[in-house]
Amino acid sequence: MIEEQVRKIIEEIDKDPNREGLKDTPKRYIKFLKEFTNPPDFKFTTFDSEGYNEMIIQQNIPFYSLCEHHIAPFFGYATIAYIPDKKIVGLSKLARTLDHFSRRLQNQERITQQVAEELQNQLQPQGVAVIIKAKHLCMEMRGVKKHDTWTTTSKMVGAFGEEGDHKTRDELLSLIKT
Repeated sequence: MIEEQVRKIIEEIDKDPNREGLKDTPKRYIKFLKEFTNPPDFKFTTFDSEGYNEMIIQQNIPFYSLCEHHIAPFFGYATIAYIPDKKIVGLSKLARTLDHFSRRLQNQERITQQVAEELQNQLQPQGVAVIIKAKHLCMEMRGVKKHDTWTTTSKMVGAFGEEGDHKTRDELLSLIKT
């Protein structure tokens, strides 16, 4: 049924919807959406911090998402940082957490918030910072049509947030610039 709906959309936007290249497009598009919006489950593996309580920063984590307003792609990079209290997390879990929240119909602000909240809930760290920089094709391909425009969002809690020491936040910002 959904395949037929995709076929109807193609018929509305293409002069020759029955050409060879479009014949299996509805099936491929549905397969893409199902695959993309269902990232694999993962176990949020944590370990004893063994007293380590300094900043852990992972930068340039690529991500892809679909704008919930236009169903157009947006993509970019995230920086995720946290200061452990009693637990540290397997490093791959930072990227997997980002994928978990980005691979669906979304907006950048919500992804930023959800990743920070998930890490805060799972780790109970001294602080979490999530900074996402993305290009939105809904803005580049339609509407205002401004190319090479990047949008940055951030969520900083605990030691990185307003309640924390500004030196900690400044240290993070200094480290991610290098």
